[in-house]
Amino acid sequence: MSTGLDALTKKNIDTWLTGNYDEETKAKIQQLLDEGKETELSDSFYKSLEFGTGGMRGEMGVGSNRMNKYTVGAATQGFSNYLKQSLPGKEIKVAIAHDSRNNSPFFARICADIFSANGIKVYLFSALRPTPELSFTIRHLGCDAGLVITASHNPREYNGYKAYWNDGSQVVAPHDKNIVTEVNNITSVDDINFNGNESLITFIGEEVDKEYLKTIQHNSINPDVIARQKDLKIVYSSIHGTGITLVPQALALLGFENVNVVEAQAEPNGDFPTVVYPNPEETEAMTLAVNLAKDIDADLVIATDPDADRVGAAVKNPHGEWVLLNGNQMASLIIYYLLGAWEKAGKLTGKEFVAKTIVTTEIIAKMCASKGVKCYDTLTGFKYIAAVIRELEGKEQFIGGGEESYGYLIGDAVRDKDAVASCAMIAELTAYAKDNGKSLFDFLTEMYQENNFYYEGLISLTKKGKAGAEEIQQMMANLRANLPTSVAGSEPVTVLDYKNLTSKDLKTGEITAIPEGLGMESSNVIQLILADGSKVSARPSGTEPKIKFYVSVNAPLANPADFDDTLAALKAKVSAIQEDLGLK
Repeated sequence: MSTGLDALTKKNIDTWLTGNYDEETKAKIQQLLDEGKETELSDSFYKSLEFGTGGMRGEMGVGSNRMNKYTVGAATQGFSNYLKQSLPGKEIKVAIAHDSRNNSPFFARICADIFSANGIKVYLFSALRPTPELSFTIRHLGCDAGLVITASHNPREYNGYKAYWNDGSQVVAPHDKNIVTEVNNITSVDDINFNGNESLITFIGEEVDKEYLKTIQHNSINPDVIARQKDLKIVYSSIHGTGITLVPQALALLGFENVNVVEAQAEPNGDFPTVVYPNPEETEAMTLAVNLAKDIDADLVIATDPDADRVGAAVKNPHGEWVLLNGNQMASLIIYYLLGAWEKAGKLTGKEFVAKTIVTTEIIAKMCASKGVKCYDTLTGFKYIAAVIRELEGKEQFIGGGEESYGYLIGDAVRDKDAVASCAMIAELTAYAKDNGKSLFDFLTEMYQENNFYYEGLISLTKKGKAGAEEIQQMMANLRANLPTSVAGSEPVTVLDYKNLTSKDLKTGEITAIPEGLGMESSNVIQLILADGSKVSARPSGTEPKIKFYVSVNAPLANPADFDDTLAALKAKVSAIQEDLGLK
């Protein structure tokens, strides 16, 4: 045993070398020891891979801190134990899906074996499928829970595990923490039952696809517009992920006949050979799609991440340049289109609502208010938006919602962000714009003219390790204790502290409660509202060693010709706020 390793790491390595782990795993560990790979050994064994409230994510490989058969197995055994405790005497049913990542099919099958070994009936997708379809399937088949093997848009070395409850949402309280407890109770590989029961595993596929696609067709508001604009030139890339299984089908079902797939990125491939990061938020990941759009003079570019829950888009501006729309812009455009269409159809009765997260652009709330539609703010994470839908089911009708990190939802058939449905809706609203003699960029400009030009900036500060975590906590404590009296020339007028769920008027000192429930609970987030309508939010990330600072500013847009100048002024204002707060 290498002497440079700490005691816990050595203990974990010894457990894996002497326990009931397969010989291939033991051989890989021994090889690392023989080669003196102390850094790799330390990273792989210094702790157990954490199963958090939504699941887990990590690099693949041998070790207690890696995604592998045994860590996935422990998570699934703990999940099984909790389901059996929660639903005694019931026939428990679980749905499982996976993305295109390396080992995803293997991990999904391991999970199916363990659930079935514990007497739980499993519906297992026979091939890769988008995460939103898994959410749909849980409710469609009356399952009690579900999971998807995916690391979303992380680099190729990663994989992950997302746990869902019976409403198709990622698990929330109290189930989230209770599952974590049961997973942590799996202290030995001998606690895991890998001996699957084939009679309890049912493979699913196209029959569920058809039902899911029907919900997307149901979301369509203006099929007559699509019929007139069926030749709309759409470029689509699945970035080697699951979107290829259903996005082209969804677009064809709606009536779009000119969908051009980026062939170099169409084949599912966990190595993601054409990109550094398989993330449609990244310019580099969108390059091949934009290049094809230039070649064919397309109307729209859309691309989905590996598990097809996030979508990025690009449009041509009045200068003929292709520009990427950010998550706030696309979320706003979708809601702008939906609100207008529902109003035109006479479907707004006062009982409709939209949901967004507290760090997502405020233009959405402003547009909702103008139509008499409620807009619910939730904590960051789509499970909180799903919680609002669940609580209001049968009382109010969900129109749509979204978050700034490129996730959107239309209708309530799915209870997670849905890039397949979003691609269909983005194509439809682009067709609607073209049917009215406009480009999608013109549609964006029109929205800003009616509601003010909103612009958002984000700075993420990475603080790794124990010291980093402590520094993040101290930064939040300092902000609470020392609120600025002026930010870039504007006075803070309200502070929203989601840790103690209070809103304080800084002029009068009056404190009011932020209601708990409906997607809201205590969370370590602070927001400052400035006198000029700007908003600053500080939030430690729940999944990464980062603290994030969001800035939102806005200004009137009197004329489309002023777009570039207004954008430049808003960018300068965001930069001034960031600099004043010591973030640059």
